[in-house]
Amino acid sequence: MSLTLLLAGSSWAAGPGLTLERQANWLILRDARLPGGELRINYLEAYCRADSTAADWVKHTVIPHTSQLLSLSADRKVLRLRDTLADGLVVEHTITAGDDEVSFRLVAHNPTDRRSQAQWAQPCVRLGMFTGFSPDLRQGDLNDYLPKCFLFLADRLNRMPTRDWATRARYTPGQVWGAPHVPRTDLNPRPVSARVPSNGLIGCFSGDDRLILATAWEPYQELFQGVARCLHSDFRLGGIGPGQTRRIRGKIYLVNNDVPALLRRYARDFPEQLSTRAH
Repeated sequence: MSLTLLLAGSSWAAGPGLTLERQANWLILRDARLPGGELRINYLEAYCRADSTAADWVKHTVIPHTSQLLSLSADRKVLRLRDTLADGLVVEHTITAGDDEVSFRLVAHNPTDRRSQAQWAQPCVRLGMFTGFSPDLRQGDLNDYLPKCFLFLADRLNRMPTRDWATRARYTPGQVWGAPHVPRTDLNPRPVSARVPSNGLIGCFSGDDRLILATAWEPYQELFQGVARCLHSDFRLGGIGPGQTRRIRGKIYLVNNDVPALLRRYARDFPEQLSTRAH
């Protein structure tokens, strides 16, 4: 599995590039070009069971896991983690920082004699500082960053809140867009949009509109706007069988505000996601 995050802005000029840091459950991207000098990701926020859309998040959905830091290169460009889930699934992460992107390569292996319950997982990208708002969740309206956020519906960039914004769910607020072919019973228990994304890219503009941050995973379960000034592309595990292995990839892009250039790059990295033409 792999994930990519993108950042676009006024002048993401050449520099020493992004570096990585691990603090408790935080994956921290550092670069002087970033607003505030850093970007924090709750990595990973949760591994999740099926039948989650209407279920209790703590009692039913979340599968406990532990995360072990295996290594961090001397230049802080390559970080390796191992997650072990309570049901025995083992997920190894290789995270590589470049000049304007972070690449994620995951290998999930089930060494047990039972199918893993893990259907999907959540990397939670915190965007308060990037979008020009407070990183302190006790301050302000937690929907204040929404107009900076976007995804693609009917092949067009749509800023949030989008048309037909859902408002009813077990937990509110927030918004979930299920990926094509993913059961609508297996999503985050926040309001689920009736609309299906045209692709798997979700992102936001910086506070001064000069940069873009975007993220994508393959395969993905859902795109999600959360309640911590965050955005998710949540990756899909799909219940890995006994003895089986699955690979997942992702990216975070940090780039100048040039949406067509971002889309061209995303298309090169995730060609299998371009076949979706749902509205």
